[in-house]
Amino acid sequence: MSFDYHIPTRILFGAGKLNQLAEEPLPGTKALIVMSNGGSMRRHGYLERLEGLLKQQNIESIVFDKIQPNPIKEHVMEGAALVKEHHCDFVVALGGGSPIDAAKAIAVMAVNPGDFWDYIGSGSGKGQPVKNGALPIVAITTTAGTGTEADPWTVITNGTEKIGFGLPPHTFPTISVVDPELMVSIPPHLTAYQGFDAFFHAVEGYMANVATPMSDIYALESIRLVAGYLPRAVAEGTDIEAREKVALANTLSGMVESTSCVVSQHALAHAMGALYPELAHGAGLLMLSEAYFSHFAPHCTVRYAKMAAAMGGTDFLAELLALQDQCGVRGLRMSEYGITEDGLEAIAANAIDTMGFLCDFDPVQTTQADAVDILRAAFK
Repeated sequence: MSFDYHIPTRILFGAGKLNQLAEEPLPGTKALIVMSNGGSMRRHGYLERLEGLLKQQNIESIVFDKIQPNPIKEHVMEGAALVKEHHCDFVVALGGGSPIDAAKAIAVMAVNPGDFWDYIGSGSGKGQPVKNGALPIVAITTTAGTGTEADPWTVITNGTEKIGFGLPPHTFPTISVVDPELMVSIPPHLTAYQGFDAFFHAVEGYMANVATPMSDIYALESIRLVAGYLPRAVAEGTDIEAREKVALANTLSGMVESTSCVVSQHALAHAMGALYPELAHGAGLLMLSEAYFSHFAPHCTVRYAKMAAAMGGTDFLAELLALQDQCGVRGLRMSEYGITEDGLEAIAANAIDTMGFLCDFDPVQTTQADAVDILRAAFK
């Protein structure tokens, strides 16, 4: 047995924890606040609260509020330019996985030359080494879906390429706030999509051929928590206990990604999102899930049994579909987002070209032909 373990993020977890930023030592004196273009952070008062907490520590802040659900390279570069223009010395992400991912990439480009795609190692990226690390990052997550508050990874879109990148330890957040009180306003369908994203991070990390004893512990507990509490969070968004348990599952899934790795399901879902940007990432994962996990079932009998047990049953696929039924998200259709059967080969090719390296972590190697077969089996 051999593995490395290093998760340097200080995590402030629990209801009301956002208020701790008034006294928590922060890594600078002027922050770029990165958030989405949707307006919810202002509408719910979260931005005003954050600005007030920073002011209590005499920290100035600038707001960059252009981040899309699939963060794009152009906004990474624009955010980095703002950091330089206003001499910010750290980056604060406020929102879901998209602002946090964007903040990590902005933190890298704030101290490194050239274009973000110069450092991307697949697709059309140039794969150049990053020499200067990144600015410190503070992550305040208002969703429970990506686990990015506890891992060093970011996913950025450039044209039709949606590719993961990370620079550990520099792109681990210095501090992450996980406050379930900030999650109660998320509507039911997004609660479900985000919760299943966290669930699949844990499942894929448990299946991966680089799984470790540490990642297994985190993964099985994350799976157990999602199975037990996501239906409650979907049914009643103000159920703080359910929100707290799903938030913990999400943070644990980020720790899975820090100690193991997602596999080719995420490569396929990212390709779908790159080519069809209106498709929510969690919805894409759900569309793929029955076909995808059926494909690997013969190769993962022991691990599937352990995941089923964590969910309270004996058949992982049956438990997965039952959980989707309970959350009202079973049977999502690719065709409703403009995906056609004729377009499935292009999705598979994009997945292999941009994030095919994830196939190396599959229980058995996934080929492009396998990817097409999975997509065809999942298509509705």
